[in-house]
Amino acid sequence: MRGSWRVGRIAGIEIGIHYTWLLALVIFTWLLGQSYFPAAYPGWQTYSYWIAGFLSTLILFVSVLIHELAHSLVARARGLPVSSITLFILGGVSNLSQEPEKPGVEFVMAIAGPGTSLVLAGIFWGIWYLLGNNIIFARAIFGYMALANALLAGFNLLPGFPLDGGRVFRSILWKTTGNLLKATNIATIVGRLFA
Repeated sequence: MRGSWRVGRIAGIEIGIHYTWLLALVIFTWLLGQSYFPAAYPGWQTYSYWIAGFLSTLILFVSVLIHELAHSLVARARGLPVSSITLFILGGVSNLSQEPEKPGVEFVMAIAGPGTSLVLAGIFWGIWYLLGNNIIFARAIFGYMALANALLAGFNLLPGFPLDGGRVFRSILWKTTGNLLKATNIATIVGRLFA
């Protein structure tokens, strides 16, 4: 993606950040620090809200990266080359050199991301629960991260192609009809309705 810079590699996959990610970092930090955390946890010092917003935004993008890594690692395990993952203002994208050749491969690849986000939501919720009424600052961040990852999974499961749910839907249509083009056309129409 043009306007991106490389920040490293994970499991041989190049990780990049698009310049719009910086805008997202500022916007999410501001929204969480000025709206979400003050409403949910009144009485904190102002700087605490900003720190909570900033840390939550960073952890959210790490969660998005893990979501995209799940797609990429499943794709590679199925023989599809993955060149890179790029984080940008709307989340992240795995860059595959080719499309899956079988509906089952597309299904598993597509469902891996939301499934991983649900697992992360469960882990964050478990930490939130175990903290009880101790360390309220950390509990607030983990509670938000459980909610954010659950919402990320839910949003991605909407059957709007090319979201993950749209790809799951297309793979089911593809398997049912035996025709990728027909499945893509139907999934695209449904995606437009959701858009």
